[in-house]
Amino acid sequence: MRFGLFIPQGWRFDLVGVRPADQWPTMKALAQRLDRGSAWSSLWVYDHFHTTPKPSEEATHEAWTLMAGLGAVTERIRLGQMCTCMAYRPPAYLAKVAATTDHISGGRLEMGIGGGWYEHEWRAYGYGFPRPGVRLGMLDEGVQIFKRAWETGSVTFDGKHYQVDGALVHPRPLQEPRIPLWIAGGGEKVTLRIAAKHADYTNFDGTPEGFTRKSEILREHCREVGTDFDRIVRSANYNTFIGRDDKEVADRRAAYIDRVRPHLSESQLKGQLGSFDGLPGTGTPEQIVENLRALKKLGMTYAIIYMPDLAYDTSGLELFEQEVIPALAD
Repeated sequence: MRFGLFIPQGWRFDLVGVRPADQWPTMKALAQRLDRGSAWSSLWVYDHFHTTPKPSEEATHEAWTLMAGLGAVTERIRLGQMCTCMAYRPPAYLAKVAATTDHISGGRLEMGIGGGWYEHEWRAYGYGFPRPGVRLGMLDEGVQIFKRAWETGSVTFDGKHYQVDGALVHPRPLQEPRIPLWIAGGGEKVTLRIAAKHADYTNFDGTPEGFTRKSEILREHCREVGTDFDRIVRSANYNTFIGRDDKEVADRRAAYIDRVRPHLSESQLKGQLGSFDGLPGTGTPEQIVENLRALKKLGMTYAIIYMPDLAYDTSGLELFEQEVIPALAD
């Protein structure tokens, strides 16, 4: 199993209390710490503009600016976004941005891409908010544009949602034949079919039941479109409170509550805690290893971890590195 880690960028209220001038140095230092070791295969950011689940004036740093910056200050670790919203940037332009970022990083970029969902951001930034079928149609066409641009250096495309006429993407990415594509989302009729056609990696529900269901649906789509199902790496994201014992897990959870409660309603806080409590990424190292080992048997071979306290305390990160990753790493 391989492991990636989200670094704090503010979107999930994970830079609260860090002075604006110290936020990039905090992110950079964490990235360089991961880069120096060998435990983590990749680091990740979210592609969002406003905090969640409640928009606020707390910082949310932009994903692709971070990709370029992190590419310039690291040397080994791979760099991804989970996931870029297709409609936030024209796809030929984004193909160009990604190709340049691949050069800055020395060929370490991963392209996470999805249809997008955060309605408040869409409307706030003037993108409207098309119905799901339109957003997913844009995803499908955009991925086709990426692939042609990266593989050939130019693209002409006349689709329902996007039209591109001789867009040149030179230099092409360093990676051959192109930047790896992560199609994120578990929509069963459309998103997983797009993944079957185009994905090198998928990212969907990481619970045993959900992962099994999505995997079987992906397998069927692969059969229908003629893709080798086993060629696609299946990943999932895991929100993590980790501690050496139940008390330490509870203490870490309590510290998170104290930090975000001033910014969220009680129902919003309850929703956020529900994405940690009782799920595979939270518990003692032994519990997390047991959970992820069971998921590995189901075919989940790339876990991307989110720890909400990294800007303040890296002891949980160290514990995960020392006791979880060695038990599961390839």
